[in-house]
Amino acid sequence: MSRFEIRDKFYLDGKPFKVISGSIHYFRTVPEYWQDRLEKLVNIGCNTVETYIPWNFHETEKGNFNWNGMHDICHFIELADKLGLYMIIRPSPYICSEWEFGGLPAWLLKDRAMRLRCSYKPYLNAVDSYYSVLMPKLAPYQIDNGGNIIMMQIENEYGYYGNDTSYLEFLRDTMRKYGITVPFVTSDGPWSEFVFKSGMVDGALPTGNFGSSAEWQFGEMRRFIGEDKPLMCMEFWNGWFDVWGEEHNITAPEKAAQELDILLKNGSMNFYMFEGGTNFGFMSGKNNEKKTGIVTSYDYDAPLTEDGRITEKYEKCKEVISRYTDINEVPLTTQIRRLEYGEIRCTAKTDLFSTLDSISDPIKSVYPLSFEELDSYYGYVLYRLHIRENETVSTVRCENAADRVQGFRNGKYAFTAFAETIDEQFELAEKSAGGTTDLLVENIGRVNFGTGLECQHKGVLGGIRINDHRQYGFEMFTLPLDENQLDRIDYNRGYNDGVPAFYKFEFEISEIADTFLDTDGFGKGVAFINGFNLGRFWNIGPQKKLYIPAPLLKKGKNEIVIFETEGNSADSITLSDNN
Repeated sequence: MSRFEIRDKFYLDGKPFKVISGSIHYFRTVPEYWQDRLEKLVNIGCNTVETYIPWNFHETEKGNFNWNGMHDICHFIELADKLGLYMIIRPSPYICSEWEFGGLPAWLLKDRAMRLRCSYKPYLNAVDSYYSVLMPKLAPYQIDNGGNIIMMQIENEYGYYGNDTSYLEFLRDTMRKYGITVPFVTSDGPWSEFVFKSGMVDGALPTGNFGSSAEWQFGEMRRFIGEDKPLMCMEFWNGWFDVWGEEHNITAPEKAAQELDILLKNGSMNFYMFEGGTNFGFMSGKNNEKKTGIVTSYDYDAPLTEDGRITEKYEKCKEVISRYTDINEVPLTTQIRRLEYGEIRCTAKTDLFSTLDSISDPIKSVYPLSFEELDSYYGYVLYRLHIRENETVSTVRCENAADRVQGFRNGKYAFTAFAETIDEQFELAEKSAGGTTDLLVENIGRVNFGTGLECQHKGVLGGIRINDHRQYGFEMFTLPLDENQLDRIDYNRGYNDGVPAFYKFEFEISEIADTFLDTDGFGKGVAFINGFNLGRFWNIGPQKKLYIPAPLLKKGKNEIVIFETEGNSADSITLSDNN
């Protein structure tokens, strides 16, 4: 068996070893393309691949695990091993990663007293239960068991969050309890001594996360960790993520290559990201200071694009790596093409209110329930109030709601409450008595960074005031928009303009290839291909098209469904060969 050690340097079987790694998130790439991305990692000169493991991606409900298909982390590890790649695993419970709730499962918030990322017993019990399943899956793949995992991380950037060393010790000891024997690491930003040291724990090598000023950053790390430990940048930020409503972020290839050279001259490093991939479904997160959330694409301006294409940054970084190691390229074995399928006409449509009772059964409660209390953690919930016949609705106000609320009176749009207007009182243009007042509440993504994690309950959390008078007696319709719910949409129920609606597009193809869905003409919502959730779209940009990997298509008939919430739509969509 081989052996990996951390002493003054990294050692593999007793010989000094420079870790040259790249991040590929299996959960952001369809499994049919895992091998392609790993082969391209080998060909840039990397000897190691790193990935997070998001807790909420696997334990979707408490005690209910998914390890199949895109969730098959063991298969990803095995593919890397076959290509001669070592692995660094960063296995939660918290990952940040611009991922929904930083990888934490939302069902933790059903405990209203929940305290996260600290020694709160119910939280520790949940982590222990999760690790009791996860760690035995990973243990056989460790290098000292004949596998390729050389290091595992404890927590993630904990110094930014808190200083409960007992919690970090619990994670360390629990991982050991369930069979983890390889060396441990932590990672934090080295520009702050307080932050960096707060994330440290005995028995784990501290590593740094940064994207610039590499020489200075390593100098700071040396002050904190001493002269007898190796230097490693666990997250070399060679790009950055995008946020709805802001500009697309780009880091110059020359700048990334220059910083990479400094890193490799002084120690080891891991590209964050090598390939970013896609935040499919409702899994894009929200940074604590942003109001709109992370876009669906996680391209990250990485050496490989979202859809796996080699960039100028890839080539320049490869040239740098070649100065430090011999690059033994492997042939690319996955044929990947892009096709423009052109314009596709809408074949059916129905508005949400017309088909509501066919896709969701009402849950009744005197007071409003949160998404978490409704056991529906993602997507939308429609809160309905039946108004007395003698009461005219003049004003509506949400008390403590998250994240975005659209108000409707008798099926017609009335207002949108969001961000700075979320708690404002809205005076209705058309005042009427009786009927229904509906509030469509969207979870735009739970915070993935910062100390606000414990405040990420979604939905109407306080109450609804009509005419400044609190209302009771709710009907709530959960809208997770899973495959089962999509199958129950009744497009024969009719269609009304100006309100949330479903649009179906059917098309037949004889060739399968990567393509990009252009949602021009639609406002805000989410799109599906053959029942698979491609992610959110929003006309405020910067992302204008959604990536559709070829494996999600099929020869013959295909179906795209768009759920749009703003009442904006087009008669057709376009599938193009570029983003």
